[in-house]
Amino acid sequence: MKNVLFFRLLSLFILMSMGLTAFSQKKWGGMTLYTVRNEMGKDAKATLKQVADLGYKYIEAVDYKDGKFYGMTPDEFKSYLKSLGLTPISVHMGSMTLENADKLVADVKAAGFKYFIAPVPPMGMFKFDTKTRKLGMEGSVEKLADILNTIAKKAKAAGLEFLYHNHDFEFQANKDGIVPIDYLLEHLDPKYVNFQMDLYWVTKAGADPVAYFQRYPGRFKIWHVKDMDSQERFAPVGQGKIDFKRILDNKKLSGMKYYIVEQDQTFDGLQPMDALKLSKQGLIKFGFN
Repeated sequence: MKNVLFFRLLSLFILMSMGLTAFSQKKWGGMTLYTVRNEMGKDAKATLKQVADLGYKYIEAVDYKDGKFYGMTPDEFKSYLKSLGLTPISVHMGSMTLENADKLVADVKAAGFKYFIAPVPPMGMFKFDTKTRKLGMEGSVEKLADILNTIAKKAKAAGLEFLYHNHDFEFQANKDGIVPIDYLLEHLDPKYVNFQMDLYWVTKAGADPVAYFQRYPGRFKIWHVKDMDSQERFAPVGQGKIDFKRILDNKKLSGMKYYIVEQDQTFDGLQPMDALKLSKQGLIKFGFN
């Protein structure tokens, strides 16, 4: 009788411990798989499991080829994420064109994403100088706006939200004296097009995120959250000089619904997964939840 009671109490203790552990590991916050793109290329499922184990709740995808996300059909990808307790929130569709937009929109919808994002000016407009490492675009911002608007209406019709993701060059006046990001914000209807603000790149451009929130309230539905070190390199959240507290205090003004941790590159031997761990600590420090 005593043995039976002992084992019952032991079983209850184990169950309670498991419950407490599960509670303490509650998932929250988001990350982009671009940070672990090399790892995803080697073993996507194992990498996603690691991301889930870090405690992130939702993910942003960046790899789509031949109708598949990381080698998985939309249904397979959605199902596997669900098995890990991960939610597909947004996807960068750098391959979007006016011709393939319908197919891309359908697959993004089938995979369970909410946001369809243009990560750079599409259709060959984005330029990268390998010598100077500078990002830019060619062609008029008016043409860019027309492309974004056309694809965004297709996304809207499918029940998706369309966002444009910035780098630094959009905050610099072009040869016509137009600041691309301002033009896009002023000429694109928020019913169809809104924005994913990359806080690092805004800072890199010498612009103030909060000032943009004040000028264009409600337009920045997702943030990319990464820090900037003393050499202006990418850094984990809380390991650099960006004032996230001030930015987070203006969350409602910005219209932010989700935030996504990103680190384009790691330095000094830091591994991408360790950068994600550090960023998670930084999110806690600044009050993200």
